[in-house]
Amino acid sequence: MTIFCARDDIFPALPPQVDIVRLPSLFEATGDEATTMDWVPTPQTLHCAPLGWPGIRRAMAVLAGWFDSADPALMICDVSAEIAQLSRICSVPHVKVLQHGDRGDAGHRAAYEGAAGLLAPFHADLAQPDWDAALRARTCFAGGLGVDVRVPEREVARQRIGIGADEEMILVLSGGGGDGFAQAPIGVGARARPAARWITIGKVQRDWHATEPANVEHRGWVDDAADHIAAADLVIASTGNTTCQQILASGRPWLAVPEWRYFDEQHRKADALAAAGVATVRPHLPSSAHGWIAALADTLRDHRPDRQRAMIDDTPADRAALWLEALADRLWTPLAATPSLSLEPRIL
Repeated sequence: MTIFCARDDIFPALPPQVDIVRLPSLFEATGDEATTMDWVPTPQTLHCAPLGWPGIRRAMAVLAGWFDSADPALMICDVSAEIAQLSRICSVPHVKVLQHGDRGDAGHRAAYEGAAGLLAPFHADLAQPDWDAALRARTCFAGGLGVDVRVPEREVARQRIGIGADEEMILVLSGGGGDGFAQAPIGVGARARPAARWITIGKVQRDWHATEPANVEHRGWVDDAADHIAAADLVIASTGNTTCQQILASGRPWLAVPEWRYFDEQHRKADALAAAGVATVRPHLPSSAHGWIAALADTLRDHRPDRQRAMIDDTPADRAALWLEALADRLWTPLAATPSLSLEPRIL
C-alpha cells in the first residue's frame, strides 16, 4: 500500500508494508508560481487547476509515474476531483471518497461517475436526499471510518481533565479545518447559563468587545479531546467529519453549528444530522441570552443518545477493507469464458 499526502508527519505508526510518499501541496503557493496566467478561465470540470504552478506539475508527475510503475489495483481519492480524473485518464480504477455538500457540479460529477465505487466515512442514514439510488448502490457507507471512536467512561474522563463529578460542563469544540468559533457569543452563552462550567478546546477567534465571564475556560489544542467530549453534559461543535464521529460515538447532547467550507460541506452535513435526529442544529452561534437559553433547551430536550450511537459501525475499517478487496477482485478477475454462438444448425 502506498499513501500520497502533502504531509508525512500526521500519521501514527504504520505497518511495514505501507509507504508514504510526500507530494507538493496542490493548494499552497511557494513563490515559484507564474502570476501571468490567471486570466485563463478554469473549466467547470476542474476545481483547483491554476496555470504555471510547478508544484502541481511535480505532484501529477509523481502520481503518473507511480501509476505506470506500480500498476495499482485501485486508487482511493480523498478530496481532489482532479486526481480522481487523473486516475481515470491514466487507466487506473479509482474509488472516490463521498462528501457532503453541494457537489452536483461538473467536476464532482466527473469524479463520481468515473469511479469504480464510492466510499462514505459515515452512516447511510446521513446520506443527502439528493443522492439517488444509483449513487447509493455504488457506495460503501462506514460510520466511524478513520476515527478512534472508543469512548472513555464519563467519571474517568472527568477525573483526567479536572472536572468535578457534580459540575455541569458545556464543551465548545473547534476542529482544525477552520478559524474556530468567536469569543463573544461564547461569552453570551456562558452568562446565560452561569452555573455551568464552559470549556473550549481548539481555536477561538478573539473579540475585543467580548465581556467574558469567569465560568469560561479556554484550553486551546489538547491531546485528549475524547476525554473532554465524554466528560461533557452538552457539546457545541461544528460538523467536520472527525468531530461528528467522535460526538456521535459518545452519545452526548450536541448543538451543531456548521462552519464555512467549500461547497457548503458542513451545512449539508448539518442538514443530514438534523434529519437523522442526532443533533440540534443552528446556522450560527446564538447572538443573545434568550437565543442561547432556547438552543440549549432544545438540544437537551431532543437528545437521542441511542440514535447517535447507532450512526457508528462496530468495525468500520473492516467493513471498508472487505468492500475494497471485493471491488478490486471484481475489477481484475477475468470474466468466465462463455461458449461462442454458432451459426451451424443443431440437431434437436
